[in-house]
Amino acid sequence: MAVVAVTLCMLVGIVFICEIARRATPKLLSGKRGDCGIYAAEIISTVQLCACSHELKLLSEDAPEIALSLTYVITVVHALTFRGATGNPTATLERYWCDSLSGACALRRTACQFAAAVAAGLAMRRAWAFGFSDLHARHERSGFTCASPIANVHLLEAVAVELACAFVVHAAATLTRGVEEKYRVHAIAAVITTVVYAGGSTTGAVFNPALAFSAQFPCSGSTFAQNSLVYWLGPVLGMACSLLLFNKDILAFTAKSTTHKDQNLHAVKKKKRN
Repeated sequence: MAVVAVTLCMLVGIVFICEIARRATPKLLSGKRGDCGIYAAEIISTVQLCACSHELKLLSEDAPEIALSLTYVITVVHALTFRGATGNPTATLERYWCDSLSGACALRRTACQFAAAVAAGLAMRRAWAFGFSDLHARHERSGFTCASPIANVHLLEAVAVELACAFVVHAAATLTRGVEEKYRVHAIAAVITTVVYAGGSTTGAVFNPALAFSAQFPCSGSTFAQNSLVYWLGPVLGMACSLLLFNKDILAFTAKSTTHKDQNLHAVKKKKRN
């Protein structure tokens, strides 16, 4: 329980520090270009996401059930605090494909996410070096090493798992856009927790290229090329499949509903004239 208590304190501390940084950013950048605040928020939120994920990944070695429960809680916290930031290159790419972002803006956001992911990994190593818990101390004595979860998995299976994870999460985000935000965050958090439970033993169920670059790429047992296929190509393909399938259906349904309403309105007006 002492290990869990330390992890809880770490998670609260990470969120608290990042929230202070988010609130201070508009004041510090008041004289700068307006879009600087957007990129700063993306960096801060990605640091929060990656740092919390590092801590939960470490906890899962000793208490996987508790780590899974905390995944749900921290996902809700992320959704409530990010304020428009995604912390995920595939989500940024989805916005670009949907014409919500320009190509230059999407590229800069993605660069911010990868830079923040690397910074979060380095920051967590520094934090673990203090040895706040036995788990941290053991991790420091091992030189912060980790084993790649895809080392003993067929490459195509690993790609399929990451593709499926990304597909399910992006589909859930798309299909719940009309749901009130206070309910939507819990629905998506439940989906993400389920996905992590289902695919965690195979690939870690990361479905986020920036987070994977921070948490999985440094691990031994897999090459850079293998990691790129699994943790970069897999999520991009999963997001693309979700976008092509569900967005197309939603747009078709919306167009059909609008046409039906227009026809009814035209019929009513015609009846009134008669």
